[in-house]
Amino acid sequence: MLRLLALAAALVAVSPAPALADKRVALVVGNSAYQNVTPLGNPRNDARLMAETLRSLGFSLIGGGPQTDLDKPAFDGLLQKFGNAIMGADVALFYYAGHGVQVAGRNFLVPVAANPTKEADVYLQMVDTNVVLSQMDGAGTKLNIVVLDACRNNPFGGRGFRATGGGLAQMQAPEGTLISYATQPGNVALDGEDSNSPYSSALSAMIRRPGLGLFEVFNEVGLAVKKSTGGAQQPWVSSSPIAGRFYFSSPPGAEPAPSSVPAPAAPIRDPAREDFELAQRLDKREVWEAYVEKYPTGLYASIAKSRLNELKTKLAAVSPDQVLAPPVGNITGAWNGVYSYANGKPVAFRFDFASGTCTGRSEEPNTFGQRDAPKLFATLVCSATSLAPGQVITITKTYDGTGGVSHAVNYVGTVSADLRSISGRWTVNGTRGNFTMSR
Repeated sequence: MLRLLALAAALVAVSPAPALADKRVALVVGNSAYQNVTPLGNPRNDARLMAETLRSLGFSLIGGGPQTDLDKPAFDGLLQKFGNAIMGADVALFYYAGHGVQVAGRNFLVPVAANPTKEADVYLQMVDTNVVLSQMDGAGTKLNIVVLDACRNNPFGGRGFRATGGGLAQMQAPEGTLISYATQPGNVALDGEDSNSPYSSALSAMIRRPGLGLFEVFNEVGLAVKKSTGGAQQPWVSSSPIAGRFYFSSPPGAEPAPSSVPAPAAPIRDPAREDFELAQRLDKREVWEAYVEKYPTGLYASIAKSRLNELKTKLAAVSPDQVLAPPVGNITGAWNGVYSYANGKPVAFRFDFASGTCTGRSEEPNTFGQRDAPKLFATLVCSATSLAPGQVITITKTYDGTGGVSHAVNYVGTVSADLRSISGRWTVNGTRGNFTMSR
């Protein structure tokens, strides 16, 4: 097995590394001035630091600079602008510092005016990180980066939310996406005693260093944060395979951009990183097995093991004589989702599909019907019972008349690689918007 990496390296050694991306777009958000829970000292400063750093590295910033102390409408509006701006971009980066919570295994970013009194309020008052990922999905970007310095103590922990956990939950990174957490899933990060958090300080310094590749940057950030916090905080990365190589500053041996800060010394060669990038390009089960055998520990090892487990799961889902067939599933069961209007206003909903059928029922808060009904209900009919990765499925939702609403809405979405989410567009009488749902 170990010879496999060496042989593959010899075969691709002559392939050139890609140049720096041409179009880079970032949305940088920092929320400090919370109105109903404990304010935070550093997120506003962290956002300013990251915005200045990213601008110096060629990123165009949504809103022209850091976006601070956002309420829900402002947050939603900026996400919509971000989604429009990254269409066809080479790199899209979303950075958030502030309070964040996990509810029922999903992560939510907290606007400054949020004040949920029950668990269901979270879906209406906060920003689901899946909405961020859906804005990136389908934009045609070569690389998506999501940075979450939002793993502080849950500010709503005393309100009795049954499904709320500490820190943030681990998310599966969609294709071409890297998600970086300030600390491990379920753990709590530090706001910092200086003007910036330990994580943002390290990230700003490392992405300015020439010669560091994408994964090398976040490995160095993890080492720096672990050292500066005495081991109390250890950043975490979730990533799908990413084609090519990306450098925030400049590739090894290239002259740094005039606006970037040069490194004090040339980067040290990292065989683990080089073999990891090779394994990413080949993306075969036997290659990842060889990598994990050679490098059983470290940042790259955790990502390699995660990818290896994904490939093994897909292989186990099919019969031996259909090894090359993609995994399949069905739409049966409950799906929780959010749909948004063109103005960015989100509405939470729940779809329930009967076992073995393509029919079901939905419910959602009453946001546009007669006010005497707290909820709206509808019948569901879908275009296919079985699901496959990348499949496009249509769901027709027909309101049953509750609250005076009886029209039909068409949802057309794409099934994710793990069959656990569907994201796309909804339309009704010329009106349209986005939706995402997961189980």
